[in-house]
Amino acid sequence: MSEQTAWRVGAGAVAITTATVLPVFLLGASAVQVGAELGFDPAVLGLLVAAYFAVSALMSLPVGKIVERFGSRVTSRVAVLGSATGLLATAAFARSLVALAVILLCSAWCNVMGQLSSNLTLARSMPQRRMGLSFGVKQASVPLATLLAGLAVPALALTVGWRWAYVGAAGLALAAFAAAPRGSAARADDAVGDTDRATAALAVIGAAAGLGAAAATGLGIFLVASAVDRGISPGLAGLVLTMGSVVGLAMRVLLGWLADRRDEASAATGGRGGGHVAVVATCLLTGAVGLVLLALPGPVALVVGVVLGFGLGWSWPGLLQFAVVRLNPEAPAAATAIVQVGVYAGGFLGPVGFGLLAGTVSFTAAWLVAAAAMVLAGAGVLVGRRMLLAHRAARRAGPVPVR
Repeated sequence: MSEQTAWRVGAGAVAITTATVLPVFLLGASAVQVGAELGFDPAVLGLLVAAYFAVSALMSLPVGKIVERFGSRVTSRVAVLGSATGLLATAAFARSLVALAVILLCSAWCNVMGQLSSNLTLARSMPQRRMGLSFGVKQASVPLATLLAGLAVPALALTVGWRWAYVGAAGLALAAFAAAPRGSAARADDAVGDTDRATAALAVIGAAAGLGAAAATGLGIFLVASAVDRGISPGLAGLVLTMGSVVGLAMRVLLGWLADRRDEASAATGGRGGGHVAVVATCLLTGAVGLVLLALPGPVALVVGVVLGFGLGWSWPGLLQFAVVRLNPEAPAAATAIVQVGVYAGGFLGPVGFGLLAGTVSFTAAWLVAAAAMVLAGAGVLVGRRMLLAHRAARRAGPVPVR
């Protein structure tokens, strides 16, 4: 595959992932306008988003099997069409909170399928020397979706109405359909069923990733409110949040690029590459330091805490997906689906738990608990890594002959 074709595949994967995650981020961006018409407040919005990620967690494993069975060529397009349908249905039929909730939750599978089909596309189509970077770039789809949703508010929601913002988002999703990569074709059932994915180790890593995601989600949702509660001006808090988002985006791409460099260096010396899961653990443990700093007063602690929290504590999802794919090349979508269950569950539990702690105790307590969760996440990832290495060694050794 030529370099140009490889990056066209990567761009298509980013387009698919962005299009399928748009419904939930557009709801968050236009919550003021939608809530004013349908009659709900930020607390209800939080419950809707939490429920969305809960459904995503439940759908992850079955959707992973579907993606492996039918291939990313079909499933990526199905995911985009499902997302566009959900966006149009919201614009046309969301006349009550119940209708909005039903449509949003019915769109959750599109996000899961878009994510996993993109993982499969990259695993099967990108050259090995660029795969780490491609996964890092793909993870830029989340902040990209946030950016597009934010732009839709002044461009459409505040001018012609929030329903037209959903129509415009559906148009973007259909454009992503046209840009979808060819991807991989379907595989036979036995090809999927016979793969050995070290399920126990992946489940441990997924649980650890869920703790890390739960701890990190507080950064984007509660950082400004926490800073203002400590006497920081809203303007400065907003600027720091923006800075953290940029740092986090850059670090996701950088970690992918460095992963490729590690593999190249290892191959040059006759090694097998790897070490990526250990880097994920290091990011989580260092990010926990940033969350502890956010529990301290003052702008210096705020800035350094955000850099460490965003820059390392929430920069690892792409690297983790890449590491799982590298260790499970036979069934990358099904393997990453196991880990994504934890990540989506963390997206559900994190905002709810952090909000309860901040509201009933204090922001300081919430940040310290989040830091402890991130430490446990780093330790859990290391445990899962040891299990993966033991599993790989057992597979290389093969069965012990009977004498």
